[in-house]
Order: sequence, then structure tokens, then C-alpha cells
Amino acid sequence: MKNWINVFMMIGFLMTSSVYAVKSGGPLEFKDSEQEALYNTMLYELRCTVCQNQSIADSNASLAEDLRENLYEMVINGANKEEIKKFMVDRYGEFVLYRPNFSPSNYILWIGPFVLLIVGIVVLRLNLRSRKKINRTNELSAEESDLLADYLDSKKEKE
Repeated sequence: MKNWINVFMMIGFLMTSSVYAVKSGGPLEFKDSEQEALYNTMLYELRCTVCQNQSIADSNASLAEDLRENLYEMVINGANKEEIKKFMVDRYGEFVLYRPNFSPSNYILWIGPFVLLIVGIVVLRLNLRSRKKINRTNELSAEESDLLADYLDSKKEKE
């Protein structure tokens, strides 16, 4: 019985081995250096929608592999950068782009940080202004300052 457990454990270890993680396919061939440059730049401008914060060049997901294959086919067939982006956005949505287009659906994404910065500056200025008003209105009268001085003097004498 113990031998069977060892056999099943060995099979399990072999099945989870990193040997199966090797990517299939050989080196890619391009007609010219422009196609290769386009392919390499687009690899890092497109996001893997499964991994979310990895480019399709960095991701090991099967979807990223499909995206790389689609990208390679489009580059080889003569597509330019805009055509590739349009195809990917039509198929996977604008999330596939690291730098989405400036459109009404993305206004919050592009303008939101600046609006938050302006709101933060306005709130900070109002807060500082109200603190100055509080400090001005809390000034002691001559009588109150004399009482405070007498109190502090009496404390010093006790020590």
C-alpha cells in the first residue's frame, strides 16, 4: 500500500513539473525590422485581460499566448498600429490597452486625478483659512492675559 502512495505522489510531482510550462513554438520570423519593431512595441502596449497588470509579453496565460499569435499574424499581414489596436479593442474592450483612448467612456480615467487634486487643494486652503480665523478670534483680552500671567507666576512660586 505504501508503494502505491509513493507511485501516485511521483506521478503527481511529474505532472506539476515545470517541464510542461515551456512555451511551444520557435523563433518568429519577420519580413523586415519595421515589422519586428512594431510587434515588440505592441507586445508591451497590450494588456493581458486575464492577468490584468501584465503585458501580453510578460503573461503566461493562454489568452496572452492567443493575443501574441493574433498580433503576430496581423503584423505579418501588414496591419499598422492603429488597425491592431482597433481589432484588439473591438474584440476585448478598451481594458486591453495600457493607454486607453480619450473618449467619453474614459473621461473619469483621464480627468479624474486632476479633479481630485484640485478638490484636495481647495479643501486644504479652506481648512487653513478657517484655522487662521480661529486663531485670530481666540486672542486673549488684557484682563485674561493678566489673569493667566498671575496664574503662571503662582505655579512657578510653588515649584
